[in-house]
Amino acid sequence: MTHLSSLVSGLRSVAFNVPDLAAAEHFYTSVWHLDVVARSVDAIYFRGTGADHHLLALHQAQGAAKIRCVTLRARDVTSLEIVAKAAVQSGGRVLQPVSQLDEPGGGVAVTVADADGRIFQLVHGDALHTDAHEARDKPVRLAHAVLNSHAVESTRKFMESVFDFSLADRTKIMAFMRCNHDHHSIAFGDTDNDALNHVAFLMPDIDSVMRGGGRMRDAGYGIEWGPGRHGPGDNAFNYFIGPFDIVIEYTAEVQQIDDSYQTGQPGDWTWPSGRVDQWGISAPPSAKLKEAQKAIAFVS
Repeated sequence: MTHLSSLVSGLRSVAFNVPDLAAAEHFYTSVWHLDVVARSVDAIYFRGTGADHHLLALHQAQGAAKIRCVTLRARDVTSLEIVAKAAVQSGGRVLQPVSQLDEPGGGVAVTVADADGRIFQLVHGDALHTDAHEARDKPVRLAHAVLNSHAVESTRKFMESVFDFSLADRTKIMAFMRCNHDHHSIAFGDTDNDALNHVAFLMPDIDSVMRGGGRMRDAGYGIEWGPGRHGPGDNAFNYFIGPFDIVIEYTAEVQQIDDSYQTGQPGDWTWPSGRVDQWGISAPPSAKLKEAQKAIAFVS
């Protein structure tokens, strides 16, 4: 495959504030099938079976759940200063200049926010696990994070100018952004707010996506959309509303692309009446899911 040029090599993790850390730990280990890799007095870090030190960080905080940041991994350490300067030039802010991270996994990082308050951390030199593998019915890594935007085109330009992301596909309701061979690592939904839409966890295969759906339903978390297969990205999916209204997805078989991929436009992604995915066997996203996809704001 043709090499994809970007300052970012991939999506590493997401971090949230949650009101009940003990309940969250039970869910994300016993039900969602992640493993605790580190903890502090007021935070827990969870890994998948892949090399990333952690995919999810949860911090104890009062009030409704909020997203703290989306963490990306830099291709090299020089990318950090480039991103810091570009963020300011593109109307954003540097929240934390380039410095050593004082958290599990370590590394050097810069934290920036765009003009609408979406917070991104770019890290380099963080710890990696040497026992990376795939296991049935367990997440490997994060596949993507989808964020809402009331002004998708300006948000898209920020990601292109600051992080060197590229547009993979544009539909009527979403812009899919790539930084490596995954069809998308970040996407932006056309909405009236700037909150989290959902976080997708990559499973090793479709069977694991389906087993996860059954396991979640057994635990009282119904499938809010799925099973299905998306158009852009060609990935299989099941969507759920986890604790504190955080929308999470199990996915598999994300399309792998390179610079020869032809970027699709809204007219290229249309469905016959009554369909919202390739398979057409699932009902549309539930009303409950649509509400939850607007519920988790970034910390201010």
